[in-house]
Amino acid sequence: MASEKIFDNTEIAFELKSDTELERAHFLFKMISIEPLVRIGTAVTNFAIKASLPVEGLIRSTVFDHFCGGVNEEDCLDVIDAMYSKGVSSVLDFSVEGKETESHFDAAMETTLKIIRFAAEKDAMPIAVFKPTGFGRFYLYEKKGEGKPFTEAEQVEWDRVVARYDAVCKLAKENDVEILIDAEESWMQDAADDLVTDMMRKYNTDQTIVYNTLQMYRHDRMDFLKQQHELAKKESFSLGYKIVRGAYMEKENDRALEKGYPTPICESKQATDINFNAAAKYILDHLDTISLFAGTHNEESSYLIMDMMDEKGIAKNDNRVWFGQLFGMSDNISFNLAHYGYNVAKYVPFGPVKDVMPYLIRRAEENTSVAGQTGRELALIKREKERRKLK
Repeated sequence: MASEKIFDNTEIAFELKSDTELERAHFLFKMISIEPLVRIGTAVTNFAIKASLPVEGLIRSTVFDHFCGGVNEEDCLDVIDAMYSKGVSSVLDFSVEGKETESHFDAAMETTLKIIRFAAEKDAMPIAVFKPTGFGRFYLYEKKGEGKPFTEAEQVEWDRVVARYDAVCKLAKENDVEILIDAEESWMQDAADDLVTDMMRKYNTDQTIVYNTLQMYRHDRMDFLKQQHELAKKESFSLGYKIVRGAYMEKENDRALEKGYPTPICESKQATDINFNAAAKYILDHLDTISLFAGTHNEESSYLIMDMMDEKGIAKNDNRVWFGQLFGMSDNISFNLAHYGYNVAKYVPFGPVKDVMPYLIRRAEENTSVAGQTGRELALIKREKERRKLK
């Protein structure tokens, strides 16, 4: 199957897009391909939002509607149902970032609980997600990971973080909804990893509900995966891992340079690719105890996983193997995989326009910096425009 290059089929990839939406996608990716424009655009947008200028309507009708499902859960329903009609599931992602108060953390937990209840009623939403720093202060994770003792107040605060994780994972287990927990910067990740492992130990007893995230641009993640596997075998629980390449490379390298320690990032893009593919192979080799969510926009890695599944006799719709892409990107991968019967889920971000802007800016910058990503999107959109005879 993989050798047939299924990801080139633009008719399947863009079937849900109207001519107008296809034109908008073409315009957006053309803009994103111009790096100075992205830099200027993000600066102007940030200023406009902070100055309360009336730009939300413009943002909503262009970049927001392309990369986000809506401003709240109900707003996303049309997108969720449309994608599911083509076999693509949704992971609703409350993409509000940078909040630091207990009330915001409680609100993020309540939103995640609401999404799980929402998902329990909809076959189109088998998976939910949250970010560690959505549930607690970055500083706490960092201090915990460094092994420094908490003050009494910090310990109480950390106990609330643990309680939020537990409430979400418990409800996910009760409703048979899988929960993905994102990874963030390496210097806070150790504490998050330990906490997620505790949740796996508690809730992944008879099936995989809780998934941690491995950023494979970190050269230590394969060793971590193998260590966790040994632990899980010894203590009789299963593991779930979303594997991604990673999204904080510049920040990681800058901090390592500034503080004088070796960067945790692989020495090259090729080394990251090798690492990612090795993690996918290791998990597929141990599918009896580890489930895989391959979060990738990389066609070669996707073909490789398809080939490995074929070689190992793993059914395309085996619930222990999922592919995931972001809403608004790599539709040629998502919809073609779903067309051929694989499990596919799109991350569908939602939230108030001004609160989701940091996420949208990161998407624009990421598309600019990932070699070939925007060019590939543009080429496929152009091909579909030609197929539809659009100018």
